[in-house]
Amino acid sequence: MLLPDPAASEAFGASLAARVAPGDVITLSGDLGMGKTSIARGLLAALGLAGEAPSPSFAIVQPYDPPEVRMPVLHVDLYRIGDPAEMAELGLDEALSDALLLVEWPERAPGYWPHALALTLHPAPDGGRILTADVPASWRRRWPT
Repeated sequence: MLLPDPAASEAFGASLAARVAPGDVITLSGDLGMGKTSIARGLLAALGLAGEAPSPSFAIVQPYDPPEVRMPVLHVDLYRIGDPAEMAELGLDEALSDALLLVEWPERAPGYWPHALALTLHPAPDGGRILTADVPASWRRRWPT
């Protein structure tokens, strides 16, 4: 799928909002500046977040809870994780049953979410982004957006 600009990335994220449920994991991969956070911001806005969601790069985990959004969401940025063993300290397993997890830089914790909707962004020749998806069985009836 071609995402020609940041607005298209946010619109794609917003389109996911009607399809997500607590317990879902969406991973967002791609180099710096590819639009991972733009997709997350679009999704969060469509779930009801007023204002722009900050990148969780420094906090690592940015939680959102009702009534701020219509379901609990953990926006996770693993860029600063140096060792997958650090994942246990984040407490994500406990939250997974009742929250949506949006995970940027999932490659920092390989194999951690094998059943995630795995989205990857690559540069397009025209300056936009090409989005590819690895769609698990739990998402097949909800995909494509």
